[in-house]
Amino acid sequence: MESTITTAFNDLIDKLQGWLSAIIQNIPNLILAIIVMAAAFFMARYIRKFVLKLVKKRVPQESVANIIAKISAVVIVVAGLFLALGILNLSKMLTSLLAGAGVAGLAIGLALQGTLSNTFAGIVISFRKRIQIGNWVETNGYSGEVIDVNLKEFVLKEADNNIVVIPNKMILENPLKNYSLTTRMRVFLECGVGYESDLEEVEKLTKEVIAKTFDQVERPDDVEFYYTEFGDSSINYLCRFWIDAESMLEKLKSKTKAIIEIKKAYDKAGINIPFPIRTLQSITNLILTNLF
Repeated sequence: MESTITTAFNDLIDKLQGWLSAIIQNIPNLILAIIVMAAAFFMARYIRKFVLKLVKKRVPQESVANIIAKISAVVIVVAGLFLALGILNLSKMLTSLLAGAGVAGLAIGLALQGTLSNTFAGIVISFRKRIQIGNWVETNGYSGEVIDVNLKEFVLKEADNNIVVIPNKMILENPLKNYSLTTRMRVFLECGVGYESDLEEVEKLTKEVIAKTFDQVERPDDVEFYYTEFGDSSINYLCRFWIDAESMLEKLKSKTKAIIEIKKAYDKAGINIPFPIRTLQSITNLILTNLF
């Protein structure tokens, strides 16, 4: 019994001596690995600040700029960790970490598929020069001013001051009309005049009113005017002209101004804008008419 305990104790001492020898032999590698990790940590801090400053020049969204800067810092730290493990000859642990990271990444990706897709879509949208904060856009059935683009959602403020929050993925997957990319918009105005009106005079007067009302329209001939149909109570026309505008709100204001000025001119010239006329006949009168 005593010999067994002595043998076990000697084995333990040999094992500890072996570990101590291994530690002593690997002290240079251990010190170098610690230096590498410390250097990676401090480098990550400076890289994060540099990337944040660089990205902010291209991306106005602070949340997106912060996440990109953090990702760059994490990449530096992970690279330093793998390099330190390689210096310590822990290749098996490095392989296990890579395998574990792959499995964990797959599981997280499947669990957060919707969130991650919105996150990456937000990053992509932020780098698009044709979509900027303050632009007036129309997408997914909504129209308004872009007030925020973050890692989860695309936020619009409509003309009636309502806030619309749309997932980034839907913005990236669907068409988007940006009214702010051009400095000119075309105003469409539809109206009708009475059948007794002089159509040539109506056309001439309408063009002159538009040219006089808007500085962007240099002369009456720049206004497009087309009669479109013989309506129930009026002869209808379509009038089109260009204005300097970057939002739908400016376009609506210009259309309102045009309607007011055209109505004033028509009233002064005695041109009638008829309203629909309907003839109502009571059921009793209809029955009597059929009977007699």
